[in-house]
Amino acid sequence: MLYSASFVALFLANLCIVSSFGAFFLFPVYIAEHGGSEGDIGIIMGCFALASAVCRPWVSDMIDRVGRKNSYLCGCLIMTVLPLCYLPLSGELNSFYLPLLVLRIVHGVGLAICFTAIFTLAADLIPPGRLNEGIGIFGISGLLGMALGPMLAEGVLQEFGFATFFIASSLLAGFGFVLTLPLSEPYRQSAKSNGPGFFMVMFRRKQLIVALLALLFGFGIAASTNFVAPLAQERQLAFISLYYLAYSGAAVLIRFAGGRVADRVGERKVLPYALAITATGLLALLQVEGVFTFFTAGFIAGCGHGLLFPTLNTLAIRNEPPEIRGKITGIFTGGLDTGAFIGAIILGYIGEWGGLNLLFAVAGGALLAGLGLVGKIPAEKTLTP
Repeated sequence: MLYSASFVALFLANLCIVSSFGAFFLFPVYIAEHGGSEGDIGIIMGCFALASAVCRPWVSDMIDRVGRKNSYLCGCLIMTVLPLCYLPLSGELNSFYLPLLVLRIVHGVGLAICFTAIFTLAADLIPPGRLNEGIGIFGISGLLGMALGPMLAEGVLQEFGFATFFIASSLLAGFGFVLTLPLSEPYRQSAKSNGPGFFMVMFRRKQLIVALLALLFGFGIAASTNFVAPLAQERQLAFISLYYLAYSGAAVLIRFAGGRVADRVGERKVLPYALAITATGLLALLQVEGVFTFFTAGFIAGCGHGLLFPTLNTLAIRNEPPEIRGKITGIFTGGLDTGAFIGAIILGYIGEWGGLNLLFAVAGGALLAGLGLVGKIPAEKTLTP
């Protein structure tokens, strides 16, 4: 059974955690208000992703050895506590730059644990023949969180300011922790066999190509999460979260049909379309002048994301044994975070040097470059429902 009570509870828990994380899409506004530049935004937002990526081998091994649920609860605690640690910071950015970087690093580790653990948990619960569909539907929780988080954050910021913003983010993550407590652990690896190591799994041909595609996807995501808010401010668009509402709404809609199609025809056939559509959405931001084009760019990018994330994730774990699923999920999500880190830094300086149009052009081009990797993925049998 795909839509079990445990699946629903995980769905809601992930919605809460991603909403907490998604609220921080508006964190560049905080950095700018305290005197930061686009370069500072890239570094501060990027170190979050870097920490999330660097810790992934240890996080992945922990998830396979000590259990998915316990690991997820640990990540939820970090995500609950860390937003409150931003509260004492005040003054010009230069006066608290290093403490802020430390907080962003720890916060990134918490998110790495949550994402890796919960997607491994979900994969354990989904029937093999409906893997793409199940991961796609489960991923809707994250897409809704990406819309809900910025929307709530923008409303809180307008009415109450950043102190309440940080408290609200903490509460959202706390709800995720509470929702997970009653769940049972679906899989625990035998202590006698830890399986192959993280890097041994990563350098298998399929996993390496998936990791590279995930890196390019993360590079594109860095543009959407870190630089859409500055673009909206530059072009005097008041409703910043409109982009994320369109993005998430489109991704949700396309997953209801896209997952079943990918399960039938295979992930390799869907990947080129997913990459091209996501790139088109980023390139569409070059033409944004008003609310309609802003919404349209978000909608197109969301359609691409809605196809690309579950397709890559399913490709990574398809036909792989449970004892290495934590590592495989870690490789995939680690690739995303590495791309997000590299993208935040490089795109930040590109934006500072050449402007936001050049920034989004480079991000879209990076995704198009991934088309050359798709044909190198080794063929596998496709499971049908």
